[in-house]
Amino acid sequence: MQQDHQSGILAAIAAYLIWGILPLYWKLLETVSPGEVLAHRVIWSLVFMIGILVIRKQLQPAWKEFIIIFSHYRSAIGVILASCFISLNWFIFIWAVNSDRVIEASLGYYINPLLNVLLGALFLKESFTRWQVLSFVLAFSGVTIMTLYYGVVPWTALLLALSFGIYGLMKKLVNAGAIVGLTVETLLVTPIAFVYLYWIHHQPLFNSAFGLTQVDTTMLLIGAGVATAIPLLLFALGARRISLSLIGFLQYIAPTIMLLFGIFLFNEPFSQIQFLAFLLIWVGLIIFTTSKTPAFHKLTATFSRSKSERKQKAC
Repeated sequence: MQQDHQSGILAAIAAYLIWGILPLYWKLLETVSPGEVLAHRVIWSLVFMIGILVIRKQLQPAWKEFIIIFSHYRSAIGVILASCFISLNWFIFIWAVNSDRVIEASLGYYINPLLNVLLGALFLKESFTRWQVLSFVLAFSGVTIMTLYYGVVPWTALLLALSFGIYGLMKKLVNAGAIVGLTVETLLVTPIAFVYLYWIHHQPLFNSAFGLTQVDTTMLLIGAGVATAIPLLLFALGARRISLSLIGFLQYIAPTIMLLFGIFLFNEPFSQIQFLAFLLIWVGLIIFTTSKTPAFHKLTATFSRSKSERKQKAC
């Protein structure tokens, strides 16, 4: 049991570390259009996932699960929408990295956990706690400060958070395993990816980045499938073996790495106003994450008792 827990922690940390350093990978493809990178990412993810199913001799069970998913209207709609929103999320992230918006991308993934709770309340009738409300207020204040400072809404961050949040919401409607889920999601979008690649390759002014004349870029495009699938599989392994509260702490590894890359490696501007905005969001996230732990409940209960005792003495 202890060994499973430790391996779960290592798998989850590895997943978030890979997600955190993925901007380095997409930077290597900055000369390729985001649409072409996304198309290859989808296609080669599907190839990689089918390869895993074949190696594990799970192709037939996966097909049966595929039939079950599409035999129910609710799960079919859920997986179709999940495919659309994860593809949108991938596209925005690739575009953000190669448009020197890594810091804003990290902001999106900091906001995402709070947005997940908001979506759960709106669509799954989940209730708010007062600490979650405080977290939302702090995060909203941070985004508002950035909006007022720049004069524009940080759409990249908000779209990343919203697309990934809706993707997670749709996944709740579909009871599919991690491997089958990703295989089906990429399978549904692959025809669109092929059509897009066919279309752009027949444009007179377009130079394809894929082919024997550009071996390095071609290998990177093929490797995009592996870079996509491996962290998702590691995360699925970790999530089964450790608690959700621990996952809640670990999920901030990826955006923190992105933020550090944006500031120190890619030399993106990071002003004092941005720091203040991020600080408010960080405080909100700390409250949000720790408010679900027994230690936090014990601390607040102790504080409430001491406050009540002071009032009684004053009377």
